Amino acid sequence: MLRHFPKVNVAYAHRKRDYFIAAFTFFCVAVCLVSDATASLEKQNALGVTGWVFLIGWLLGENREVRMQVVIAVIFATIGEHFASPFMGGYTYRFENVPAYVPPGHGLVYLTAVALGRSGLFLRHGRIIAALVVLVCGAWSLWGISGFAERGDAVGALLFCVFLGYLFKGRSPMVYLAAFFITTWLELIGTALSTWSWAVIDPVLGLPQGNPPSGVAAWYCLVDAVAMGGAGPLLKAAKTLRDLLTIGNVKKMLIRVQVTSEK
Repeated sequence: MLRHFPKVNVAYAHRKRDYFIAAFTFFCVAVCLVSDATASLEKQNALGVTGWVFLIGWLLGENREVRMQVVIAVIFATIGEHFASPFMGGYTYRFENVPAYVPPGHGLVYLTAVALGRSGLFLRHGRIIAALVVLVCGAWSLWGISGFAERGDAVGALLFCVFLGYLFKGRSPMVYLAAFFITTWLELIGTALSTWSWAVIDPVLGLPQGNPPSGVAAWYCLVDAVAMGGAGPLLKAAKTLRDLLTIGNVKKMLIRVQVTSEK
């Protein structure tokens, strides 16, 4: 079950950059959501521009694989946002739109999960952190279906089970573990400020869900899994295409040289 977890008794290195990325994103998420709670559409757009600037700035210090993962995460999550919110009504933003800061925000959230997941803290203490998360999120999920909660959260309990699958069966458990912290942080702040609200009844399953659902991190883990799984093949395809174009250009050049020599 824990075969993909980091090895124990290893002195994994601490990189300041990883912690800076995480601290920066946690802080900016709070500032952005508090600002958006009473913001106009114009201010939302300004927050979006700022988000892109920050995201691109951080990506300058990452390798090609992480950059590709972030690109995939942004595209996939943005499509998912438009499907789940305006189209399906699973949750609704204040202006019934997808705010401009959401796409770059997903990029920053994914990058934060990667940064924390590779940090010395998570690599050294992954098992302890995982146990803490399972206990906390498990208690949250049980509360949602106990009958004592203000609104039922059967969807949250189902998502919690999915999250456990990612955590203990996925190949990158530290990324999924880190995703729990940043996504729970932003969901609790966003829903508390009514920046967005989850539907009382999930439109697909027809089951009650919390605001937010307790296992909401599972949705973000899906984004992470798609990003990590898709980056390698896309980079390989891009390299193949680049090689083919290079070969094609060389052939054209040789043909031109041959034609010139014949003249």
